Amino acid sequence: MVIIIAIYSYLIGCFQSSYLISKLFLKEDIRSYGNGNAGASNMTVSFGWKFGAIVGFIDILKGAIAVVLTAIIFKSNQNIYTLKYISGFFVIIGHNYPFFMSFKGGKGTASLIGMILAISPFHGIIMILAFVLTSIVTNYIALGTISLVAIFAAYTFYTGNMQSFTIASAIGLLSIYKHRNNIIKIINQEETKVRNTIKKRSNND
Repeated sequence: MVIIIAIYSYLIGCFQSSYLISKLFLKEDIRSYGNGNAGASNMTVSFGWKFGAIVGFIDILKGAIAVVLTAIIFKSNQNIYTLKYISGFFVIIGHNYPFFMSFKGGKGTASLIGMILAISPFHGIIMILAFVLTSIVTNYIALGTISLVAIFAAYTFYTGNMQSFTIASAIGLLSIYKHRNNIIKIINQEETKVRNTIKKRSNND
């Protein structure tokens, strides 16, 4: 059962909208731009808010679809809560390490948001607001992401079980690992700032 969930969730995660859109519509490879990340934030910085928003929406949808699909298929299973977390985890793995892109994908933030919204829409919205506010106040998306995974782990600790908390913690550690270069750049004051990106793209658009 877990293997089945892992397989279809991973494959859903492997649908790389930033790569496909950049290839099909822009005739470019998103991984050749910006920080080389195949995700919504790099898409926004490299090609503008319109493409970034489309990619972000699709990546959020991936996380939500996988969790909802698991909830429907295994709705009678007594461990359904943990199974949802397993599904969300493997969507993120698929997004971060897609097999058809030599395992070089994104960082999983948008797919995590989709996972959270599918598990608890109300708490998911609160966590998204915390993510957005932290990103704006600190001026760094990476710090907003770290706040998101920290709050998600804390939420899971109080509402879930040890298995789901372990998965949430693993997702958080993976996210921090994927953002390690961003953290180093923030320390060295070399990281792209949110407000600078907004101004730059507004002037270009």
